[in-house]
Amino acid sequence: MFQSLLSMALKKEADGRPEILQVVPQAAIAGGELQIRGRRFAAGEWPRVTIGDTAAPLTIGSNSLCIVRVPEGASGDLVISSGALSSRAWECAIGVSVADSLHPVANPAIDAQGNIFTTFSGSRGQKVPVAVYKIDLNFGVKPFINELMNATGLAFGPGGLLYISSRYDGIVYQATAGGNLSVFVEGMGVATGLAFDPEQNLYVGDRSGTIFKISPDRQIFVFTTLEPSIAAYHLAWGPDGNLYVTGPTTSSFDSVYRVSPAGEVTVFYRGLGRPQGLAFDADGNLYVAASLGGRKGVVRIDPQGKAEPFLSGPGIVGLAFSPSRAMVVATSNAIYRVDVDVAGYSPL
Repeated sequence: MFQSLLSMALKKEADGRPEILQVVPQAAIAGGELQIRGRRFAAGEWPRVTIGDTAAPLTIGSNSLCIVRVPEGASGDLVISSGALSSRAWECAIGVSVADSLHPVANPAIDAQGNIFTTFSGSRGQKVPVAVYKIDLNFGVKPFINELMNATGLAFGPGGLLYISSRYDGIVYQATAGGNLSVFVEGMGVATGLAFDPEQNLYVGDRSGTIFKISPDRQIFVFTTLEPSIAAYHLAWGPDGNLYVTGPTTSSFDSVYRVSPAGEVTVFYRGLGRPQGLAFDADGNLYVAASLGGRKGVVRIDPQGKAEPFLSGPGIVGLAFSPSRAMVVATSNAIYRVDVDVAGYSPL
């Protein structure tokens, strides 16, 4: 009898608390928005939302829906309070800033040890003091490559060499682990995105309309042609044996293209706003820096072509997965690490 009464009392107490039922998307960085659905958010007073110890400003608040903006420096679980009552904590994947004052324009690159490489690309023709930075496992930011104009795409290739495209001179460079730079191929037009396939062929996106294929012995082929992009081509080799390409245009309804090994182009997904960097996970899901339905961030598209928001945040230009199953997100001026527990796919 006592246990039954206690159970009823606890249930009654719990019923008075705000209850979170869903948070979409499941991850965010500073400036992103989270949609929280549930019950009794405003049963006592106007709802208050905290992420860890940081208050998150409300964009929309009601008894069953709150939309909040993730503030700078926030980390930890999400809680909704109304008056003296608070919800149970909801675990959120909130990105931690690891570097700022940068200028990435595409995906970061991550080596086998988990070090992050990113660029300060600069405006076209701008000579910057440091073109490529290395961010170590302790988030120490160090210059890696100095003498290179408009560093754009990054990709690790065979032997742990880092490949770097320059949209200024159309050259793809390769760099050793010690930062020694040499020319790999020239004449790549406005060279932007880079990707390797399992046979160690390198694909280079010339944003004027060509995808080049460079064999391991540096023979150059025109792999396919696409509509020119206003910004860049971003490339990723998929586990299904196809090359995936984004190239933002002036449209707000852009596509992700799938290119077969024979160079045949089809539309894999249409309906993204300004799609940029992209990467696959080990299960074959594609992640694209883009907006979906006006919501900016990272979109996840499954192998069947179903898309959903995965991470919310402004100004995202690229992403990559680390060996520790984190997502490293590049905005137009910073790098974030988000612990999403997703294993990335690498063709090499």
